[in-house]
Amino acid sequence: MTSSTPPKEKPFEIAILGGGIGGLSLAVGLHKRHIPFHLYESAHAFAQVGAGVAFGPNSLRAMELVDPVLLKGYMKHVTYNAFPNKKSTWLDYYAGMDSGLGKEGEHFFEVTTGEGVLGMCCIHRAIFLHQLISLVPQEMVRFGKRAVTVEETSNGVQIKFEDGSEASASAAVGCDGVKSNIRKMVLGKEDPAAYPFFTGKYAYRGLIPMNKAVDLLGDELARNSIIWTGRQGHVITYPIEKGEIMNMAAYKTKRDGKWDNEHWVLTQDRKDMEDDYADWGDSVKKIASLMEKPDVWAIFDYPPAKSYYKGRTCLSGDAAHASTPHLGAGAGMAIEDAYIMASLLAEIEDEKGIEGAFRAFDAVRRPRTQKLVSMSREYGRVLDCERKRIGEDREKWRKDLADRHKWIWEKKLEEDLEEAVAMLEGGKARVS
Repeated sequence: MTSSTPPKEKPFEIAILGGGIGGLSLAVGLHKRHIPFHLYESAHAFAQVGAGVAFGPNSLRAMELVDPVLLKGYMKHVTYNAFPNKKSTWLDYYAGMDSGLGKEGEHFFEVTTGEGVLGMCCIHRAIFLHQLISLVPQEMVRFGKRAVTVEETSNGVQIKFEDGSEASASAAVGCDGVKSNIRKMVLGKEDPAAYPFFTGKYAYRGLIPMNKAVDLLGDELARNSIIWTGRQGHVITYPIEKGEIMNMAAYKTKRDGKWDNEHWVLTQDRKDMEDDYADWGDSVKKIASLMEKPDVWAIFDYPPAKSYYKGRTCLSGDAAHASTPHLGAGAGMAIEDAYIMASLLAEIEDEKGIEGAFRAFDAVRRPRTQKLVSMSREYGRVLDCERKRIGEDREKWRKDLADRHKWIWEKKLEEDLEEAVAMLEGGKARVS
């Protein structure tokens, strides 16, 4: 006979600072494991905006490990490639201009996730956030709370917010994104790695009604995940909203390598995008013609951090390892973080074990996630024909792309958790 007595809550509380995908995923994981928490979000409501977000096989496994209900909700809204023979396709590669990779419009490569494994799984970011929010008790959420300092106390941390209010907790996890305040506290304001770095790339992003996309591009190019390559840029499109919308992101290299505007997201006229792709082929020009006022996003990432934690304060998600989006793995890595973090905190008995849990988290997560940052940035240069040893050499491209994603997709997170738990029990952390 099984006991009907609910599991006992842990005798400590975690402050989650930030309510994006990483912070909400951690909240879901903690709630599932009966770990008390409060989530503090700087906005006055959860943001119901954004474009599409893609997840690979590792991300779906991480969702299920965080909470099977999360994956179940996600699968109700996910969109795949429309064509049956493309269910395992991550991306089809087409030449966006005449180059060494092929004539404009020529298909030259396909990356797949493997037989029987779903390829690119896409969802509107706002819908995914809604799924996460639905699994978080609303009484545990505080809005309008942007953390400005976190100080250690004799029995935890004291958090001060921008509005002058304060809160205390046993520990804090910074999930406050690529403009993280908490990262500066963990690394120190004098550390250059505490600040985001402009990667030299920007992207036009927008959502296009699928009927308009099909009219101009045809079914196959509009309803499946496609990448158009060229010199100093690439364009990626994929379906979301059950095939009703085509999500578009068009990347370009900024020639001077600088971003001086304090705002990282700007609204541009369609003509700006058309001018940027004036020397590209017809397909990319057609995509540009569908954008009325595309948003322009400056692409920043973080230099490698010496640590993801300091005492009872830890970083997770983009605050720890913001990366470029080229490998389509940033959001998935945040969900992986949530699984490892929540599971480690579930292993300890009281607040005395928190720093050890953070230490183990840092040991297993920092090498993998910082590899993503460097590999994604490098991949962006490959896609834009800027990697000298590869350039526009078609065969070198194929060799490079064939294994580029496997280390992300095939990771067994349970093994990392086992290693981290062993550290809690007295094992040594790996050298990173």
